Amino acid sequence: MKDTRRLSASSSRSRLEGVFRGLQERGEKALITFITAGDPDMGTTKRIIFELERSGADIIELGMPFSDPMADGPTIQASSERALKGGATVKDVLRLVREIRGKSSIPVVLFGYYNPVFVYGLERFARDAADAGADGVLVVDLPPEEAGGLKRELQRKALDLIYLVTPTSNTGRMRLVASKASGFIYYVSVAGVTGARKTLADRIPAEIRKIRKFTGLPVCVGFGISTPAQARRAAACADGVVVGSAIIDIIARNIGAKDLAARMGRFVSGLKKGMG
Repeated sequence: MKDTRRLSASSSRSRLEGVFRGLQERGEKALITFITAGDPDMGTTKRIIFELERSGADIIELGMPFSDPMADGPTIQASSERALKGGATVKDVLRLVREIRGKSSIPVVLFGYYNPVFVYGLERFARDAADAGADGVLVVDLPPEEAGGLKRELQRKALDLIYLVTPTSNTGRMRLVASKASGFIYYVSVAGVTGARKTLADRIPAEIRKIRKFTGLPVCVGFGISTPAQARRAAACADGVVVGSAIIDIIARNIGAKDLAARMGRFVSGLKKGMG
């Protein structure tokens, strides 16, 4: 594991920024791996996170289960259903982050939808996320125009609020997102929901160049990336690559298997090596 020191919440921003800075200095790109907390249970999620880190993941995107994940395809929807069936709550997710932080300094970005955060309470969520050791938050269905309340609470706790840019985002939209984002900008490589694709869109490099005109933040690409070759292609133009559905699919096909973590590790190691 890269670092076993327990880091305080006050150092959260330096973790995320530090990873991108260190990778840039080494001429590498970030591998960001997504899993749903509690799929199939919290203990397995914790073991998987440690294996992801050992195998080359640079940042963990940790999904907060939600009953109506409208931006997610069938694979991640099913992972949320499994987690919710097991009783996973926002409080459980934050407890898991605290446990991870006790043994690892890998940055953790909480990924989810606005309803559970709103119900939990914006101020309480920001406080508890920071106390647990999270580094950032990405709320899929919360556009920057409506995110002021959450952003203020997260800023008070030195947590980054990460926004999405999509293939349908025009120049004005890119400028707006760039002016409000922190941590990094997440470029959605396809129009539609999450899920593995056979090919990546040719327009991705041009779109990344457009976004860079408005920001100095790292720009990462996700949605549809599932092979080392695709990861390499995305990494050639972006600062990081997000892989989710392909990882969740390994979990779904190996629930209960003793070698689940090992299979996950081999896949993630291949992705990282494929990125060059």
